[in-house]
Amino acid sequence: MDLLLGEVMATLRDIKRRIGAVASTAKITQAMRMVSSAKLKRAQEAIINARPFSFLLKSNLERLINSLGEEYYHPLLEHRTEIKNICLVVITSDRGLCGSFNSNLIRFVGKTINEEIKPTYPNAQISMIRIGKRGISGIKFSDVDYIKNISGISGRIDYKVVDEVSRFIVNGYIEGTFDKVVFFFNEFKNILVQVPRYFNLLPFERSVEVESYFKPKDKQSLESQKQTQKNLIFIFEPDQKTILDKLLPLYIENQILRILLESNAAEHAARRMAMENATNNAKELIKHLELVYNKERQAAITKEMLEIVGGANALKGQ
Repeated sequence: MDLLLGEVMATLRDIKRRIGAVASTAKITQAMRMVSSAKLKRAQEAIINARPFSFLLKSNLERLINSLGEEYYHPLLEHRTEIKNICLVVITSDRGLCGSFNSNLIRFVGKTINEEIKPTYPNAQISMIRIGKRGISGIKFSDVDYIKNISGISGRIDYKVVDEVSRFIVNGYIEGTFDKVVFFFNEFKNILVQVPRYFNLLPFERSVEVESYFKPKDKQSLESQKQTQKNLIFIFEPDQKTILDKLLPLYIENQILRILLESNAAEHAARRMAMENATNNAKELIKHLELVYNKERQAAITKEMLEIVGGANALKGQ
Protein backbone atom coordinates (compact mmCIF):
# COMPACT_ATOMS: atom_id res chain seq x y z
CA MET A 1 0.00 0.00 0.00
CA ASP A 2 2.80 2.43 0.93
CA LEU A 3 4.67 1.58 -2.30
CA LEU A 4 1.55 2.18 -4.44
CA LEU A 5 0.84 5.47 -2.68
CA GLY A 6 4.44 6.55 -3.21
CA GLU A 7 4.22 5.83 -6.94
CA VAL A 8 0.98 7.82 -7.22
CA MET A 9 2.47 10.77 -5.31
CA ALA A 10 5.56 10.68 -7.56
CA THR A 11 3.32 10.79 -10.64
CA LEU A 12 1.34 13.71 -9.20
CA ARG A 13 4.56 15.57 -8.41
CA ASP A 14 5.81 15.04 -11.99
CA ILE A 15 2.54 16.34 -13.45
CA LYS A 16 2.58 19.35 -11.13
CA ARG A 17 6.21 20.06 -12.04
CA ARG A 18 5.35 19.87 -15.71
CA ILE A 19 2.39 22.24 -15.26
CA GLY A 20 4.75 24.74 -13.61
CA ALA A 21 7.29 24.43 -16.45
CA VAL A 22 4.63 24.93 -19.14
CA ALA A 23 3.18 27.91 -17.23
CA SER A 24 6.66 29.51 -17.10
CA THR A 25 7.05 28.97 -20.85
CA ALA A 26 3.63 30.52 -21.45
CA LYS A 27 4.70 33.64 -19.50
CA ILE A 28 7.84 33.95 -21.64
CA THR A 29 5.99 33.51 -24.95
CA GLN A 30 3.31 35.98 -23.80
CA ALA A 31 5.98 38.57 -23.01
CA MET A 32 7.67 37.96 -26.38
CA ARG A 33 4.31 38.36 -28.12
CA MET A 34 3.80 41.74 -26.47
CA VAL A 35 7.31 42.88 -27.44
CA SER A 36 6.79 41.74 -31.04
CA SER A 37 3.43 43.55 -31.15
CA ALA A 38 5.08 46.82 -30.12
CA LYS A 39 7.89 46.38 -32.66
CA LEU A 40 5.43 45.34 -35.36
CA LYS A 41 3.45 48.56 -34.98
CA ARG A 42 6.54 50.67 -35.67
CA ALA A 43 7.73 48.40 -38.50
CA GLN A 44 4.28 48.40 -40.11
CA GLU A 45 4.11 52.20 -40.02
CA ALA A 46 7.61 52.40 -41.52
CA ILE A 47 6.83 50.20 -44.54
CA ILE A 48 3.41 51.78 -45.15
CA ASN A 49 5.05 55.21 -45.18
CA ALA A 50 7.93 54.03 -47.41
CA ARG A 51 5.89 52.36 -50.15
CA PRO A 52 4.30 55.48 -51.77
CA PHE A 53 7.66 57.27 -52.19
CA SER A 54 9.37 54.10 -53.45
CA PHE A 55 6.68 53.32 -56.03
CA LEU A 56 6.33 56.95 -57.10
CA LEU A 57 10.10 57.24 -57.59
CA LYS A 58 10.08 54.19 -59.83
CA SER A 59 7.04 55.45 -61.74
CA ASN A 60 8.68 58.84 -62.41
CA LEU A 61 11.91 57.16 -63.48
CA GLU A 62 9.98 55.07 -65.99
CA ARG A 63 8.38 58.22 -67.46
CA LEU A 64 11.72 60.02 -67.73
CA ILE A 65 13.41 57.04 -69.38
CA ASN A 66 10.54 56.60 -71.83
CA SER A 67 10.53 60.33 -72.70
CA LEU A 68 14.24 60.27 -73.56
CA GLY A 69 14.14 56.96 -75.41
CA GLU A 70 17.42 55.85 -77.00
CA GLU A 71 19.00 59.29 -76.52
CA TYR A 72 19.88 58.43 -72.94
CA TYR A 73 22.34 55.74 -71.83
CA HIS A 74 23.27 54.63 -68.33
CA PRO A 75 25.03 51.35 -67.39
CA LEU A 76 22.29 50.51 -64.84
CA LEU A 77 19.73 50.54 -67.68
CA GLU A 78 21.74 48.23 -69.90
CA HIS A 79 19.97 44.98 -70.77
CA ARG A 80 22.69 42.51 -71.69
CA THR A 81 22.01 40.09 -74.50
CA GLU A 82 23.67 37.21 -72.69
CA ILE A 83 23.22 36.65 -68.94
CA LYS A 84 26.41 35.03 -67.67
CA ASN A 85 26.35 35.96 -63.97
CA ILE A 86 23.29 36.29 -61.72
CA CYS A 87 23.48 37.71 -58.21
CA LEU A 88 20.77 36.66 -55.75
CA VAL A 89 20.29 38.63 -52.52
CA VAL A 90 18.34 36.65 -49.89
CA ILE A 91 17.06 38.44 -46.77
CA THR A 92 16.26 36.33 -43.71
CA SER A 93 16.16 37.07 -39.97
CA ASP A 94 18.99 36.99 -37.43
CA ARG A 95 16.82 35.36 -34.76
CA GLY A 96 14.45 32.42 -34.72
CA LEU A 97 11.12 31.90 -32.93
CA CYS A 98 9.24 33.32 -35.91
CA GLY A 99 7.49 30.21 -37.20
CA SER A 100 8.11 29.26 -40.82
CA PHE A 101 9.29 32.77 -41.78
CA ASN A 102 12.79 31.67 -42.80
CA SER A 103 12.12 28.09 -43.89
CA ASN A 104 9.37 29.15 -46.32
CA LEU A 105 11.66 31.73 -47.92
CA ILE A 106 14.59 29.29 -48.21
CA ARG A 107 12.33 26.71 -49.89
CA PHE A 108 11.00 29.43 -52.21
CA VAL A 109 14.56 30.42 -53.19
CA GLY A 110 15.46 26.81 -53.99
CA LYS A 111 12.28 26.29 -55.99
CA THR A 112 12.78 29.51 -57.98
CA ILE A 113 16.40 28.63 -58.78
CA ASN A 114 15.50 25.15 -60.01
CA GLU A 115 12.24 25.95 -61.82
CA GLU A 116 12.79 29.47 -63.19
CA ILE A 117 16.38 30.74 -63.11
CA LYS A 118 18.26 27.63 -64.26
CA PRO A 119 15.84 26.72 -67.11
CA THR A 120 15.82 30.35 -68.34
CA TYR A 121 19.58 30.91 -67.97
CA PRO A 122 21.17 27.43 -68.15
CA ASN A 123 24.74 28.71 -68.65
CA ALA A 124 24.66 31.43 -66.00
CA GLN A 125 26.82 31.31 -62.87
CA ILE A 126 24.73 31.99 -59.76
CA SER A 127 26.25 33.89 -56.83
CA MET A 128 24.48 34.87 -53.62
CA ILE A 129 24.54 37.54 -50.93
CA ARG A 130 23.03 36.22 -47.69
CA ILE A 131 21.60 38.78 -45.26
CA GLY A 132 20.60 37.40 -41.85
CA LYS A 133 22.11 34.68 -39.63
CA ARG A 134 19.32 32.20 -40.39
CA GLY A 135 20.01 32.47 -44.10
CA ILE A 136 23.78 32.21 -43.60
CA SER A 137 23.37 28.97 -41.64
CA GLY A 138 20.35 27.58 -43.53
CA ILE A 139 21.05 28.31 -47.21
CA LYS A 140 23.55 25.78 -48.54
CA PHE A 141 23.05 25.09 -52.25
CA SER A 142 25.94 23.17 -53.72
CA ASP A 143 25.99 24.98 -57.09
CA VAL A 144 25.83 28.56 -55.72
CA ASP A 145 28.82 30.79 -54.99
CA TYR A 146 28.39 32.70 -51.71
CA ILE A 147 30.17 36.03 -52.18
CA LYS A 148 28.98 38.07 -49.18
CA ASN A 149 27.34 37.48 -45.78
CA ILE A 150 25.76 40.25 -43.68
CA SER A 151 24.18 39.84 -40.25
CA GLY A 152 23.14 41.92 -37.26
CA ILE A 153 20.51 44.10 -38.95
CA SER A 154 17.40 42.14 -38.01
CA GLY A 155 14.97 44.40 -36.18
CA ARG A 156 16.88 47.60 -36.91
CA ILE A 157 17.50 48.97 -40.39
CA ASP A 158 20.94 50.54 -40.63
CA TYR A 159 21.46 52.88 -43.58
CA LYS A 160 25.16 51.96 -43.62
CA VAL A 161 24.17 48.42 -44.60
CA VAL A 162 21.85 49.77 -47.32
CA ASP A 163 24.73 51.90 -48.67
CA GLU A 164 27.18 48.98 -48.47
CA VAL A 165 24.89 46.56 -50.36
CA SER A 166 23.93 49.25 -52.89
CA ARG A 167 27.55 50.13 -53.71
CA PHE A 168 28.54 46.48 -53.96
CA ILE A 169 25.69 45.68 -56.35
CA VAL A 170 26.01 48.84 -58.48
CA ASN A 171 29.79 48.45 -58.86
CA GLY A 172 29.40 44.77 -59.69
CA TYR A 173 26.78 45.50 -62.33
CA ILE A 174 28.69 48.37 -63.94
CA GLU A 175 31.94 46.37 -64.00
CA GLY A 176 30.16 43.37 -65.53
CA THR A 177 30.56 41.07 -62.50
CA PHE A 178 26.75 40.73 -62.44
CA ASP A 179 24.41 40.75 -65.42
CA LYS A 180 21.26 40.43 -63.32
CA VAL A 181 20.43 41.14 -59.65
CA VAL A 182 17.41 39.56 -57.94
CA PHE A 183 16.24 40.13 -54.34
CA PHE A 184 14.39 37.44 -52.35
CA PHE A 185 12.44 38.49 -49.27
CA ASN A 186 9.21 38.08 -47.32
CA GLU A 187 6.67 40.73 -48.31
CA PHE A 188 4.47 42.11 -45.53
CA LYS A 189 0.78 41.85 -46.44
CA ASN A 190 -0.80 41.99 -42.99
CA ILE A 191 -0.31 40.54 -39.52
CA LEU A 192 -1.44 37.09 -40.66
CA VAL A 193 0.11 36.94 -44.14
CA GLN A 194 3.76 37.22 -45.18
CA VAL A 195 4.49 36.16 -48.75
CA PRO A 196 7.91 35.00 -50.05
CA ARG A 197 8.64 36.77 -53.33
CA TYR A 198 11.46 38.03 -55.54
CA PHE A 199 12.15 41.40 -57.14
CA ASN A 200 14.34 42.00 -60.20
CA LEU A 201 16.39 45.04 -59.15
CA LEU A 202 18.80 45.19 -62.10
CA PRO A 203 18.55 45.78 -64.95
CA PHE A 204 15.83 48.42 -64.53
CA GLU A 205 12.44 47.03 -65.60
CA ARG A 206 8.91 48.36 -65.76
CA SER A 207 6.98 47.15 -62.72
CA VAL A 208 3.37 45.97 -62.85
CA GLU A 209 3.27 46.45 -59.06
CA VAL A 210 3.91 50.20 -59.44
CA GLU A 211 1.17 50.55 -62.06
CA SER A 212 -1.37 48.68 -59.93
CA TYR A 213 -0.45 50.68 -56.81
CA PHE A 214 -1.33 54.02 -58.42
CA LYS A 215 -4.11 52.74 -60.66
CA PRO A 216 -7.60 54.06 -59.66
CA LYS A 217 -10.17 51.47 -58.69
CA ASP A 218 -13.09 52.67 -60.84
CA LYS A 219 -13.22 53.31 -64.60
CA GLN A 220 -14.23 56.97 -64.34
CA SER A 221 -11.27 57.83 -62.12
CA LEU A 222 -8.95 55.92 -64.49
CA GLU A 223 -10.11 57.96 -67.49
CA SER A 224 -9.74 61.16 -65.48
CA GLN A 225 -6.18 60.20 -64.51
CA LYS A 226 -5.22 59.46 -68.14
CA GLN A 227 -6.62 62.82 -69.30
CA THR A 228 -4.74 64.66 -66.53
CA GLN A 229 -1.47 62.96 -67.48
CA LYS A 230 -1.93 63.98 -71.15
CA ASN A 231 -2.38 67.63 -70.19
CA LEU A 232 0.65 67.74 -67.89
CA ILE A 233 3.65 69.77 -69.08
CA PHE A 234 6.93 69.20 -67.20
CA ILE A 235 9.73 71.74 -67.01
CA PHE A 236 13.01 70.11 -65.96
CA GLU A 237 15.76 71.98 -64.15
CA PRO A 238 18.45 70.85 -64.69
CA ASP A 239 17.97 68.70 -67.81
CA GLN A 240 16.42 65.22 -67.80
CA LYS A 241 19.73 63.40 -68.28
CA THR A 242 21.31 65.05 -65.23
CA ILE A 243 18.23 64.25 -63.15
CA LEU A 244 18.34 60.59 -64.22
CA ASP A 245 22.05 60.34 -63.42
CA LYS A 246 21.25 61.40 -59.85
CA LEU A 247 18.00 59.46 -59.44
CA LEU A 248 19.15 56.03 -60.64
CA PRO A 249 21.63 55.40 -57.76
CA LEU A 250 19.02 56.84 -55.37
CA TYR A 251 16.46 54.42 -56.81
CA ILE A 252 18.74 51.43 -56.10
CA GLU A 253 19.28 52.52 -52.48
CA ASN A 254 15.59 53.24 -51.99
CA GLN A 255 14.48 49.85 -53.34
CA ILE A 256 16.96 48.03 -51.08
CA LEU A 257 15.69 50.05 -48.10
CA ARG A 258 12.07 49.25 -48.99
CA ILE A 259 12.82 45.53 -49.30
CA LEU A 260 14.58 45.52 -45.91
CA LEU A 261 11.60 47.32 -44.35
CA GLU A 262 9.22 44.77 -45.93
CA SER A 263 11.25 41.91 -44.49
CA ASN A 264 11.51 43.59 -41.08
CA ALA A 265 7.74 44.12 -40.79
CA ALA A 266 7.06 40.57 -42.02
CA GLU A 267 9.50 39.14 -39.45
CA HIS A 268 7.84 40.91 -36.51
CA ALA A 269 4.40 39.85 -37.74
CA ALA A 270 5.53 36.22 -38.07
CA ARG A 271 7.12 36.26 -34.61
CA ARG A 272 4.03 37.81 -33.06
CA MET A 273 1.80 35.08 -34.51
CA ALA A 274 4.26 32.34 -33.57
CA MET A 275 4.42 33.53 -29.96
CA GLU A 276 0.64 33.93 -29.80
CA ASN A 277 0.16 30.36 -31.07
CA ALA A 278 2.79 29.10 -28.61
CA THR A 279 1.03 30.86 -25.72
CA ASN A 280 -2.37 29.45 -26.70
CA ASN A 281 -0.91 25.95 -27.08
CA ALA A 282 0.74 26.22 -23.66
CA LYS A 283 -2.56 27.25 -22.05
CA GLU A 284 -4.33 24.30 -23.71
CA LEU A 285 -1.60 21.94 -22.48
CA ILE A 286 -1.92 23.32 -18.94
CA LYS A 287 -5.68 22.63 -19.00
CA HIS A 288 -5.03 19.08 -20.19
CA LEU A 289 -2.35 18.47 -17.54
CA GLU A 290 -4.58 19.89 -14.79
CA LEU A 291 -7.35 17.51 -15.87
CA VAL A 292 -4.91 14.56 -15.79
CA TYR A 293 -3.62 15.73 -12.39
CA ASN A 294 -7.13 15.91 -10.90
CA LYS A 295 -8.02 12.48 -12.31
CA GLU A 296 -4.88 10.91 -10.87
CA ARG A 297 -5.43 12.64 -7.53
CA GLN A 298 -9.08 11.53 -7.37
CA ALA A 299 -8.09 7.99 -8.31
CA ALA A 300 -5.43 7.94 -5.55
CA ILE A 301 -7.94 9.20 -2.96
CA THR A 302 -10.52 6.61 -4.06
CA LYS A 303 -7.96 3.80 -3.86
CA GLU A 304 -6.85 4.90 -0.40
CA MET A 305 -10.45 5.02 0.84
CA LEU A 306 -11.18 1.58 -0.56
CA GLU A 307 -8.08 0.18 1.13
CA ILE A 308 -9.07 1.77 4.45
CA VAL A 309 -12.59 0.35 4.17
CA GLY A 310 -11.21 -3.04 3.18
CA GLY A 311 -8.81 -3.01 6.12
CA ALA A 312 -11.61 -2.06 8.53
CA ASN A 313 -13.82 -4.86 7.22
CA ALA A 314 -10.97 -7.32 7.60
CA LEU A 315 -10.47 -6.28 11.24
CA LYS A 316 -14.21 -6.69 11.91
CA GLY A 317 -14.14 -10.17 10.46
CA GLN A 318 -11.29 -11.14 12.78
